[in-house]
Amino acid sequence: MRAMLPHTEGRVDRNGIGLHYEVYGEGARTIVFVPTWAIIHSRSWKAQIPYFSEHFRVVTFDPRGNGKSDRPDCVEDYALDPVFEDVIAVMDATGTDRATLVGMSFSALVALAVAALWPDRVEAVVTTGASVPIVPPVEGRWDYFEAEISSPEGWQKYNRRYWESDYPDFLEFFFGKVFNEKHSTKQQEDSVAWGLEGDGQMLAKTLDSRAKVQGTVIDEAFFRQVRCPSLLMHGDADVITRPEGTVRLAELTGGEMILYPGGGHALNARYPAWFNTTVRDFLSKHLGTRRPAHRTRSKRAKRALYLSSPIGLGHARRDLAVAHELRKLHPDLQVDWLAQDPVTRFLDANEETIHPASRMLANESAHIEAEAGEHDLHAFQAIRNMDEILIKNFMVFQETLEEEAYDLVIADEAWDVDHYWHEHPELKRAPIAWFTDFVGWVPFVENGPREAFLTTDYNEEMIGHVEGRPDVRDRAIFVGRPEDIVDLSFGEGLPRMRDWIPRHYAFSDYIIGTHPQAFGSREDLRAEFGYDDGRKTCIVAVGGSGVGATLIRRILAAYPMAKAKIPELRMIVVVGPRLNPAAFDVPAGVELRAFVPDLDRHLAACDLALVQGGLTTCMELAAAGTPFLYFPLRNHFEQNFHVPARLDRYNAGRRMIFAESGPDEIAQAMLEELKFPKTPHPVAADGAARAAEMLADML
Repeated sequence: MRAMLPHTEGRVDRNGIGLHYEVYGEGARTIVFVPTWAIIHSRSWKAQIPYFSEHFRVVTFDPRGNGKSDRPDCVEDYALDPVFEDVIAVMDATGTDRATLVGMSFSALVALAVAALWPDRVEAVVTTGASVPIVPPVEGRWDYFEAEISSPEGWQKYNRRYWESDYPDFLEFFFGKVFNEKHSTKQQEDSVAWGLEGDGQMLAKTLDSRAKVQGTVIDEAFFRQVRCPSLLMHGDADVITRPEGTVRLAELTGGEMILYPGGGHALNARYPAWFNTTVRDFLSKHLGTRRPAHRTRSKRAKRALYLSSPIGLGHARRDLAVAHELRKLHPDLQVDWLAQDPVTRFLDANEETIHPASRMLANESAHIEAEAGEHDLHAFQAIRNMDEILIKNFMVFQETLEEEAYDLVIADEAWDVDHYWHEHPELKRAPIAWFTDFVGWVPFVENGPREAFLTTDYNEEMIGHVEGRPDVRDRAIFVGRPEDIVDLSFGEGLPRMRDWIPRHYAFSDYIIGTHPQAFGSREDLRAEFGYDDGRKTCIVAVGGSGVGATLIRRILAAYPMAKAKIPELRMIVVVGPRLNPAAFDVPAGVELRAFVPDLDRHLAACDLALVQGGLTTCMELAAAGTPFLYFPLRNHFEQNFHVPARLDRYNAGRRMIFAESGPDEIAQAMLEELKFPKTPHPVAADGAARAAEMLADML
């Protein structure tokens, strides 16, 4: 799911060749993200478009040969001069008189060429990884292009014949070189997928055109014609193009140059938080465009910015409990929440202050729903695929802190903040407390070695961040006890979770939004809700993310059989804030409700609950002593590994495998759970207070 969609799309005709363009944002100034070599298309700018569109008008277009643009057959149509003119044609078609041009690799050359040839149309140029013919190419890259090689290895795959025989393998090789930094699997996968929208024959034509078609002479004298402000960036570990080319460009154009230590070829994709802030500051300096202006504090009251994960409502309930306890220790504390729907609805109901920047956040819950299947959510892959949304939301968070002074950031599984502040600790603007109830991505054996490799890679990166940058997290709090840590390894060659986590986390014990012991007697609670009328009240709740529709339908199908076994059964289905009750066929006798703010009190009062495998709801039921069946989502590593291990320790709940649980099996399990309920071990009531004490001294 994309973080932002264009408000305008169109095509411009270039002598019979159609170029697809998109326009985002409404700013006074325009940025054109120029497409690079036709091996990929404009989605390569996905980490920049949503952020810059908040403050600029942004134009992108696909290159001839890839994406939604046409694929001409003639070599001449891929020559440099027509490609340069494409930029001006798209600017004309979108009503853009002047713009900043941003280019990567080949399109760095294009952006600089347009600035030299049409200086009145270009306000500034930004480049990264420039590919320019004023320094020798990387050794080996061009040595085998025309050769006949039976089993190519390395740069021998940079070969027109190999592109026609095994283009996917070439793409794997090439983008492994583009993103040669460790832990770059997502960028590599994205680029290969975009590359497969083109083909090897087309790509060979782009190179043939530059060798065979005469046109503008690109030499040092040509680049001296660039007079606008320019920012020229290059990774000093780039193995696709030589950093010396960018060094020389800076000398010729008078532009500002940055060599990024350890960086590969595509800094915009691999280090987007750094790239975005660097470009923002450059444009502010030279064009007077917006950058966050730090506001002076007008009073001495302490301020905390609270980030609560929007994936379900469990985090919000526990986070609100922590905020209440923290205010007891710091009565003057002002808490602002940077949050999304459905969390904002919950916070509104509790009269909390939602930061205005929350409206700029891209919706993570909607992304999770889009990734879900029939009671199936590959949670690890869904979070990987959320990278575009996460960088967008990180930039909102970062600029909020740059504009306003906060004494503390409380981040409940705010993965974007933790990742990018570890990647770029110079961006950190306030002390941060990190909360989580699990640590470690876990693969499913049945999903094969690739998933095991990826989860290990992500875990290794996280471990490296924490051990290499111990000053980023001022406090890391595990919501639970050491024995709640699942007894697994982080992956091959990595430590076991139970060994590593206690060295890097404090433990708050479990945090319940409101512990059931605060609800009063169960008899009074049942009387309040009318659950004391002799019937057996069963509540079905599937969380706030909207992925539970399939489970609800399965349970509704089981209701008649359950009713036959349990004549006194009453069933109440809470569909949550992101599902429409009208979308379900409801058997007679079943009650449907939407959002229930005090659902935890109802769960404590009912006789039986049927829920998904989310930790928060399951632990609330365990604390209340309510019998329950839980149905972990298929491929959801947390619900299938971390949560069951904890529930087993508490002797709580009955795990149901959705694929093996038809209506008959569900009805029978309901009957058995009502007849022979477990007695869960006690759940701590003071977890929120303990967590607040850990935060208090940070203020």
